[in-house]
Amino acid sequence: MGSDQASIRSERAALKLKYGVLFENVSAILFKADLVGINFESNTDEYDPEVGTILPRLGQAKSVRDVALIVHEEFCRWFGVEESFTSGDYQDVAEQIWKEWNSFNQRQV
Repeated sequence: MGSDQASIRSERAALKLKYGVLFENVSAILFKADLVGINFESNTDEYDPEVGTILPRLGQAKSVRDVALIVHEEFCRWFGVEESFTSGDYQDVAEQIWKEWNSFNQRQV
């Protein structure tokens, strides 16, 4: 189990290094929106695991709608919220993430 935790921490550190401020900004967007009610104000990294699976998929996104679908799929995987939310419930979050993603890509050019 300890080895799995170390591997997860290592992978997350690599993603934070690769994406830099984008990782932090998307985590903050999800924390502020707190769609699943896990924001207790002091646990600001609570959505980092989800960010770690959302960011690598953003390269496939062509629109805000695609981002909403990605976020929805990842939240279903992490939280089992298929019954509670539709991808449309993620519209505001998706718009913010899409804006951050585009800014990130422009900085990479």
